[in-house]
Amino acid sequence: MISSREGTWLGFGRWRLGECMATLVQAVRMALHYGEEHLGVTDIFGEDVGPPLGGVFTATQGLRTAWNSPLDERGIVGVAMGIAYAGGRPVAEIQFCDYGFNTIDLLKVAGNQGWAGRGGYPMPIVVMTPSGSGIRGSLYHSHSFESWASRLAGWKIVMPSNALDAYGLMLSAIQDPNPVLYLMPKALLRVRSDKLIPGEPESEQELKEMIDAPVGDRSRWRPRWPELKPYFVPLGEASLVRTGEHATVVSYGRTLPLCVQAADKLQEQIGKTCDVLDLRTIFPYDWKAIRSSIEKTGRVIFVNEDTEVTNFGEHLLRRTIDELFYDLAVRPRVLQGKHVPGIGLNHVYEQNTVPQLKDVLAGIRELLEEPA
Repeated sequence: MISSREGTWLGFGRWRLGECMATLVQAVRMALHYGEEHLGVTDIFGEDVGPPLGGVFTATQGLRTAWNSPLDERGIVGVAMGIAYAGGRPVAEIQFCDYGFNTIDLLKVAGNQGWAGRGGYPMPIVVMTPSGSGIRGSLYHSHSFESWASRLAGWKIVMPSNALDAYGLMLSAIQDPNPVLYLMPKALLRVRSDKLIPGEPESEQELKEMIDAPVGDRSRWRPRWPELKPYFVPLGEASLVRTGEHATVVSYGRTLPLCVQAADKLQEQIGKTCDVLDLRTIFPYDWKAIRSSIEKTGRVIFVNEDTEVTNFGEHLLRRTIDELFYDLAVRPRVLQGKHVPGIGLNHVYEQNTVPQLKDVLAGIRELLEEPA
């Protein structure tokens, strides 16, 4: 299924005139609060997740069940599994996805429990972690994780591109009986939405005063949570953020807003329109939505910032060729990051390692202008 969502994105941190709402990271925090109060979350933990910091990106400030773990990613995943075995419903954070690579074996085990136990051992854990570039984090804080994660059978993998989806995807992840990896795009964590989360106050400043901890002494600070309402984004359902006739653009996370901006610009420049699909869930992904759009337009490009060898977009490209070859007017494409060991600290290195707006513009324009 596809759910439609109007977008007003103009670029990182810039929206058309209209009141700005919660940031993506505030939305995650509010979803976690709703989860611990209404959905049975028993523990929220990880490195610096509890007081006083409340997470390196402030995703867990003020949460009742938040506590600090040792600096041990394998221990974090193992403890989450143990809590789930004992009947709990934990949300664990790996501070950066770059430090999740040493947990692959445990993630594999967590993913196979439902299969190995014939459904007798549910594993309702959420592991959330920031992913991708955009903060000049250099070698150890700029990796993308979704292509690796997509190969973890038994896991559901989500990655929001805006605050409202971030809230709804987190509630669905918490409620799911399977392990869910919740990837937060680092570059978008401070970007504000143009849509209210149900129960969120309309004033940006009021929300900040209610749930953002002050700088400095926080020993007496307590959040005043708004009366949040349930809002679930079904896992496996894409969002159609632009509707067009001439090409299909499929993305998620940091590159999704770039695709929207590029599609809008190209409509103005050359008069051709694109379907822009936000996958939201990397696995299970919404093949029905992708297929329907490609059958309509005959042209498709998959855009993400992960490295180009065994990129998740390559899987979507292969399936497109296998199942939709005779529906294609021109060759399908993948726009992805460079196959390098890491991203350098220098801003120029980062800009030239992963797709930027100019790259997305060029890729979509080439797709639109290639003769059939």
